[in-house]
Amino acid sequence: MSLREDAIRRFQDWFEQARAHEDVGDATAMTLSTVSPDGQPAARTVLLKAVDVDGFVFYTNKRSRKGQHLSATPRAGLCFFWPPLGLQVLVEGSVSDVTDAEADAYFASRPRLSQIGALASHQSEPLDAPETLARRVEELEQQYAGQPIPRPRHWSGYRVTPTLMEFWSAGDGRLHRRERYDADAEGQWHHYFVNP
Repeated sequence: MSLREDAIRRFQDWFEQARAHEDVGDATAMTLSTVSPDGQPAARTVLLKAVDVDGFVFYTNKRSRKGQHLSATPRAGLCFFWPPLGLQVLVEGSVSDVTDAEADAYFASRPRLSQIGALASHQSEPLDAPETLARRVEELEQQYAGQPIPRPRHWSGYRVTPTLMEFWSAGDGRLHRRERYDADAEGQWHHYFVNP
């Protein structure tokens, strides 16, 4: 097993612990950090929808602020923090689009209102009033009554392929344990500890 595969497997083990812990809340919640074309960093919480040896997948409106950032600079940072377990995982890497087949399959699995919301919301754009969005939702519900909701072409997923993963566990006196896996410029992975 490669160091990269070992890091992903280790994440999956911690993730399953977090999902099983009743006090964690939503273990899939992760902070996504991007950078705008003019260098302004931005962070928001999104939900992890898949993780495998290829990376970490989330879905969004590609016309949103984060979508625009990722189009200009296809790199991102992720942070998973599960306070009841005293665990955190940082991920940094390159970003690519999921396939249309993956996006179609995930979209079809979403609740119907979430599907309609993906069509109705002009994500990150100014909204004159909440009633405007509610009206668009109602119109789309009528338009697609008794029919499947099509996935908008601008709604899809991104995969963050890691080049760095850091595993942090809380220690007494802030003597936390930090263990890092990262890839050098040639793509060779390394594993080492970092001072807290």
